[in-house]
Amino acid sequence: MFEKSHAGSHEGPRPWLRKLIYSDAALDVPEIVRVESVAFEDGEPIPALFAADGERDSPPLRWRGVPDGAAAIVLVVEDADSPTPAPFVHALAVKTPGTDDDLIPGALTREAAATEGLLLGLNSLGEASWTPPDPPPGTGPHRYVFQVFAIDRRPEFAAAPDRREILGALRDHALAKGCVSGIYERVA
Repeated sequence: MFEKSHAGSHEGPRPWLRKLIYSDAALDVPEIVRVESVAFEDGEPIPALFAADGERDSPPLRWRGVPDGAAAIVLVVEDADSPTPAPFVHALAVKTPGTDDDLIPGALTREAAATEGLLLGLNSLGEASWTPPDPPPGTGPHRYVFQVFAIDRRPEFAAAPDRREILGALRDHALAKGCVSGIYERVA
C-alpha cells in the first residue's frame, strides 16, 4: 500500500512509514477498510483546492468495509515527510457510529464538524481543526496519509484529544484499518 514512490524519493520503503500511527505495532489489525477520495487517487497529487494554496478545505473521503462490532471511526491525517521529529498531524477526528460513511469537502473544520457528527482532535498546531497541506518550498513532495480505524468502543475525552490520546484510544480497541495517501508539493 505504501510502496509507491514519488519524485525525489530514494530506493526502498520510505522511512516515514514506521512513524505513522498506522504502523504502530499495537495496531496490527486487518487492513480491510477501503478508504478513498473522489478528489485524488491513492498515491497521486492532492488538488491545490484542498491545500494552503487553494480553498483550504479538507478533501472529501469515503470508507467502506467497516466490520460489525465497530462503535466508532477514528480518522488520523499525518504528513510523515514533514521535516519534524514526528509526523505532522493535519487532523484528528472521531465519528460515531462506526459504520461505512462519507465526509463532505471541508468536513474537518470546526464549522462543519458538528453537522458531520465529528469530534475533532488537536492537530500539530494545537487546533481542533484541519490544517491543509502547506509543505515548505524545497522539501520535495510530501505524502499525506488519511488513516481510518474502526474501533470497538466510543472513546471519551475530557477535551479535544491530541495524537497521544488518540493512539491510546486505538490500542486494544482497533478492529480494522485502511488508508489512502495523496501527495502535495509546493514548488515556489
